Order: sequence, then C-alpha cells, then structure tokens
Amino acid sequence: MSTLVDVGPALGIALVLLAVLAAVVSRYACLGHDRAVVVASLRAVGQLAAVSLVLAAVIESLPLTLLFVGAMYAVASLTAGRRLVRRRAAWWAALPVGMGAVPVVVALLLAQVVPAEGIAIVPVAGILIGGAMTVTALAGRRALDELQARRGEVEAGLALGLLPRDAALEVCRSAAGQALVPALDQTRTVGLVALPGAFVGTLLGGATPVEAGAVQVLILVALLAVQSVAIAATVELVARGTFADS
Repeated sequence: MSTLVDVGPALGIALVLLAVLAAVVSRYACLGHDRAVVVASLRAVGQLAAVSLVLAAVIESLPLTLLFVGAMYAVASLTAGRRLVRRRAAWWAALPVGMGAVPVVVALLLAQVVPAEGIAIVPVAGILIGGAMTVTALAGRRALDELQARRGEVEAGLALGLLPRDAALEVCRSAAGQALVPALDQTRTVGLVALPGAFVGTLLGGATPVEAGAVQVLILVALLAVQSVAIAATVELVARGTFADS
C-alpha cells in the first residue's frame, strides 16, 4: 500500500460512524461536547480538503509557504486566546505561541536540519505551532482556574508583602506546568505505545526506518522545547493579569 488508508466510500462511512459515536457518547455521558464533536468533524473534513488543494501550489513557492505558515500562526494564536478570554486581550496569546514556535523553526532552518523547502517547512512548522497553541490554551486555562479557586492564597501572599505577579505565580505556576505532561508522556513512550504521525508519514513517503525515526525524535524534542517556552510565557502573562476578566 502506498497510503495508510484507502480513500473511498468506506472511509466516508467510517468517518460518519466515528463522529456519531463520539457525539452520542458525549451526549449520554453528559460531557457537554456532543454538538462540538459534530461541528469539529465537519470542519476538519472541509478544512483539510481546502488545505490539500492550496498546499499543492503553496509548497512550490517559498514566499507562499511563509505566508501560509503565517496564516497558521494567526489562527493558532486566535484559537488559543479564545480559550482563555473572549475579548481583544485574546491576541496576547500570539506572544507565547510565537515565542515557543518561531525561534525553534527559524533555528532548524538556519542549521539546515530542516531544508528551506515548502514540503518540509509546512509540516514541521504546523506541528510546532499546533503544539504551542495547545499548551498555551491548556496552561492558561489551568492557571486562571487555579487563581480563581485559590484566591485566598493569593490575597494571603499580598498581605505578606508579595507583589501581585509573585503572589499569582506562587499559586498558578505548578498547575500550569501540568500542560507539558502529554508531550512528556508521548516522548517517553514513543515507539512503545504508538508510532506518531511524523514517523508513519515519513516512512510512507519512502524514507528508511532510521530516517523516519530521526525525524520523529527531532519533532518530539523540538515540541518539548516549544511547549516549555510557551507555557512559561503563558504563566507570566496570566500572573501579570493579561488574561484576567477584569
């Protein structure tokens, strides 16, 4: 087989059944995401169909590739910000997403670890930007929830003479740091529990198992760096009140 799955009617049926299963379970387990599951599934199909057509032209041009990556960065920043607060301050999420992903992508290109070609830049940048987006939203949400739940401890810190930023950091930093756990678990168990997408995709693209493994290790370690920076920046912004509701 040249691809991981056969594209045809069976694939469409499988997608519909899986989406329905997820929505039904969410509905009857009162998870509160039944409608979101359906909407997300439909959006995924539409967006990937459109992106597949666009990428065919984009990856042949370096300027268009960079423009496409910039669009991914903007969407990721807005998505992460909306998970934290629904107002203009949401765009502050662009800071941790960018601080995490941009320097790493640029460094990999300058070091020629990743070739300056669209076919390489788009997937690598997409994975790293997506990872930064995920932990920015998760770390920020955890930090905000922790500050709300432990407001008394923050006030106690202020009473002891701590600055507002320092009092907030003492309370929320540990909870926000838990956002790195999924990436750590994925890195620890790679090859033992699952074979991640970069490995499988590279292997199906004709690379040797060693080359595919090298690509996957690069992605996983780069993700740890990207997400660590993004979490640290997010916690700092939360502690400074950037994402506060008032």
